[in-house]
This record gives sequence, structure tokens and C-alpha cells, in this order.
Amino acid sequence: MAPPLLTLTDVALTWGGTPLFNGVTCAVGREDRAALVGRNGSGKSTLLKIMAGQVQMDKGERFAQPGARISYLPQDPDLSAYPTLGDYAAADLEEHERYKAEIAMEGLEVRAEADPASASGGERRRAALARLLADAPDLMLLDEPTNHLDISAIEYLESALSETKAGFVLISHDRAFLSKLTRSTLWIDRGQTRRLEQGFSAFEDWRDKVFEEEEAKAHKLDRQIKREEHWIIHGVSGRRKRNVRRVAELATLREQKRTAIARQGPAAMALESGQASGKLVIEAKEISKSFGDRQIVENFSLKIQRRDRVALVGPNGVGKTTLLKMLIGEMQPDQGSVRIGANLETAVFDQSRAQLNLEASLWATMTEDPDLGVKGAGDQIMVRGRPKHVVGYLKEFLFDERQARGPVAALSGGERARLLLAKIMARMSNLLVLDEPTNDLDIETLDLLQDLLADYDGTLLLVSHDRDFIDRVADTTIAMEGEGQAVAYAGGWSDYQVQKRLSTPGAARAVKPLPAKSAPPKPSGTEPDETRTVGKKLSFKQERRLALLPEEIDRLIAEIGKLEEFLGQADLYAREPKKFHQANELLTGRREKLTAAEEEWMELEELRETLTA
Repeated sequence: MAPPLLTLTDVALTWGGTPLFNGVTCAVGREDRAALVGRNGSGKSTLLKIMAGQVQMDKGERFAQPGARISYLPQDPDLSAYPTLGDYAAADLEEHERYKAEIAMEGLEVRAEADPASASGGERRRAALARLLADAPDLMLLDEPTNHLDISAIEYLESALSETKAGFVLISHDRAFLSKLTRSTLWIDRGQTRRLEQGFSAFEDWRDKVFEEEEAKAHKLDRQIKREEHWIIHGVSGRRKRNVRRVAELATLREQKRTAIARQGPAAMALESGQASGKLVIEAKEISKSFGDRQIVENFSLKIQRRDRVALVGPNGVGKTTLLKMLIGEMQPDQGSVRIGANLETAVFDQSRAQLNLEASLWATMTEDPDLGVKGAGDQIMVRGRPKHVVGYLKEFLFDERQARGPVAALSGGERARLLLAKIMARMSNLLVLDEPTNDLDIETLDLLQDLLADYDGTLLLVSHDRDFIDRVADTTIAMEGEGQAVAYAGGWSDYQVQKRLSTPGAARAVKPLPAKSAPPKPSGTEPDETRTVGKKLSFKQERRLALLPEEIDRLIAEIGKLEEFLGQADLYAREPKKFHQANELLTGRREKLTAAEEEWMELEELRETLTA
């Protein structure tokens, strides 16, 4: 087994007077594809910077193999020293190697000639990714690489990382991205790191099991303390030495309980819709919008009713936010009309976080109300019609009093997103507009937000590039694909993908019966035609495939279960590293085949229903 490229040993770090890490030890090798997970504020980005050698630790050791090339992707790359995005992307390459950066920029759709000063956050992020991929280091440290990327760029990055020979550690909120790419998981929890030798798809079950075991140990410790306390108070006096020993043991048990770091629970977020809106929330009729020669949307119509969940998807810059603003009345279309329903109370989460003043404290941010002319005074806020102390409310969103009095600028990206959610959830609403809400949020907060949206009695408009989140939340997906094209599809992201494939000209030709005049006469006794659709039925080959797929899916599920059970052995990696990696690769392949088989079955089943309808 090759030695690790990077090792951290007994790392400790105090940040702003609060211990962030204590005794962190981990190693990353060339074959590692690791997800780095943890709650917002747990120190994921800081640990990645320590790995990159950009943050000095208070204690411990960082060792990198001599000659190992380690590259780090920050959340906010500095491009100020470069005249164009292309110059930045090729900065680490010799002249004869610039083609590598050009290939990566083409795949990520980077405008090489663009000025970094005027480039968007997504463009700067894509240029930084192109630079890293072109440089082809031995180990990549990626901090939220999918933030500000559209889905096409995310899928290109997935492909590039799945094919790379380099190891990587990545932080991301994107479940689909993490599940597809990772083989191991590093979990930062209460200042310590734990390692699972399986990818992110196995993380949540493992995390829940760890928490269950901790709760059982804590319960056992409480019972032991109670027994000892009862003995001291009511026990029969015995030898003095034995009494002293048991008193000392009780003190040790109490100290164990005192020093145990309590697990932080989820944020106590809540949504209330207040008064019900009318049945019709929004109706757009033949709306069009353009800026100069650029057509955003053309002749688009949509009716949104109460409790609909509508997601807008498409490439960056295609005009999703513009369409969103037209739908809620913040911007007027050039042509057509938008009718807004009655009794709407709208709450907006904007992707730029413009509602947050970075210089203001969290306290002032929560108590200000521009609509009422209140500028952040007092210690009470109205939370869905009821007064509450500002610190008490912030604690529900996992902020402490020290943070409440500090500036917003000191918060991580995920904490800022959580603060903005606290601000909009304090008010009643029956129309919730979320523009890129998933950026920077940790998995636990995303889970809670998803559950809240499922129970929310109002209407939701969502812009997101998170495929898994869209699948879990949306019942209608509006796909914006440029040149004014906007099409509404039933369901979430996966449903949209299936319907789009079935509606393409190639798919239509595949299921369309051949004209009778072009069909040659079939000789007597020949086998059935396996490729031609006869009348309103699947072809012989399609019918046969549809019949065989359930058995294939069951077989793949059984194989995946066996591989997961084999990889779940606690000491497998240390005992049989080669077998571990072989089994991991097999597991990845079986999961990909299962996904493909399930999608094929879904397409054929929908096609059969369409033809026989």
C-alpha cells in the first residue's frame, strides 16, 4: 500500500477564543476520494486550509510527501492579479501546455477573454476549477466546488473528477455529487474527525448509528452515577478504603459526564403560512422579455395554484432570476401579462444575500425592519406574530450570544444562509421564493428545510442547481435552455430528464411506427422484427427488455447489498486494503448499472403507457 500523500497528526486549533479542533488526526492518499462533512461552523473549510498549509495550527503536525503536488480550491478565489480568466486558468502551465487549460475551460464554459473584475462568482469559480484540473496535481482539496455552478458545469466536473488519477478531498452540500464521486468520508464532529471507508451514500446511516451508540452510553453512564450516588447515601458502611475508592470513582464518572461534548441538535426552524392565499397564486399569459438582442423568455404561459412547488432550472445567465421576478411582480414583461392572486404574503431568499449587511451585528440584522423604519434596536423581535427575545430566537438557529453580538462578516457562508432563513422565517408568508437556497447549507439543515417545505401550506418558487433537492421538493420543473425557450415539466429534476429524452426527435423516431409503404413484406417463418414498432405497441426487443429488467434490477440490488456488507467490516481497510479498493470499485460500478437499469425501465414503462393510451 502506497504511503499517504498528506498526514495531519494531533492537530488543535482555537478560533476566536473557542476551541475548533483538538487532537485531529487523518491521512489522505493518492487513491482517496473523500467527502469532508460536518455541520456549518464545525471547521470544514478551516481543516481543508490546514491540509493545504494555508492556516497555521496551534498544535500538531502536518506532513506532505516530498514532491507531492497538492492543490487547493478556495470558496472565493483571488483573480485580481490576472487580466483575463484565461490567463488565470493557465497560470501554472508552460506555454506548450496551455491547451490543457483550454480544454478544461471549454468543458466548464469559461469565457477566457473575460475580465475577472466584472466576472460573476460562478465564472470565477469555473476559471479556478479549470486551472486546478489543467494542472493535474496529485491531491486536490476542493471547498464547495459546485457553488455557483449550473447543472451542466456540475456534470462536467463530475465526469472530470471520476476520470482523474489524483486523490481528492471535497466539501459540498450536493448529495448527488458526493454520492457519485466519493469512496470514503471524513466527518468533523465536535472538534474530532471520524473516518468511514465508504462514500457519502453510506454516511447518514453510519452517523445515525454513531449517535444511537452515544445515547446508549450516556444512558448507561447516568444509571451508573445514580447507583453510586444511592450507595453513598444509603449503603451500609464498610471498610473505609473501599468507601474512599467508590467516592473517587463517582467523582470520575461525574467528570466524564461533565466533559462530554453534547451533540448539537438541528436548528429549530419553522414555517407558518398565515392566512391562505387565493386558489390562483400566479398566472402568466404569453409573456416575453428581452434585453437588447438577448431573448430571456418568449411567449411563456404558466398557471401556479396554492401549494404548488415550482423549480426553475437552466444554465447560469439564462434568465431564471429574471423570470422569477416577473412571476412575483418585481419586473414587468415586455409583452403579455402576469396576474397575481389575492392575499399573497411573500418572503424572498435571494441568492446574493443582499438582505444581509456584513458590517451589522446579527442582533441588529434580526431586529431591523426596513418596512417599518426600524433600524435594529431593542431586544425583542416578532416571530410569526409573537414577541421573542432576539438571542433566544437566534439560538433556535444554532447561534450563541457571542455570535449574536458579532458582525455578519464573521460568519461562514453556511451560517449566513442560516441567518437569512431565520430572518425570512420570522414572518408569516404564503408564497416562499427561494433563489439558490442550498448554497453553503450543511446536509442536516437541508434535510430540515426539505421537511419544512413538505409541510408548508403555502406556495413555493425555487431556483436551484441541486438536483437531489429539486427531486425531493418540486412537483413542477420549468426548464430554461436559452433563446427564450422555457418549458414546464411535471415532477422534479429526474422526471424532467426522462420527459426531455422521450420528447427529443431521436426518441420520437425510435418509437414511431414505420409507414406501411416503406415496410418490406416479411417472409413466412422469419423471426419477429426486433427493432420495428408495429402499431401502438413496443417493439419485440423493447417488450423483451422490459420483461427482463425487473430481474436484472433485483440482481443488482442483491449484489450491492453484499458488497456494502463486505465493505462495512470495521477493520477491512487496515487488514485487506487491496480487496477494499476492488470491492469499492465494484460497488460503484453496480450502483451505476442499477441507476441506468431503473431509468431504462422507467422510460420503457412510460413509453408503453403512452403507446397504449
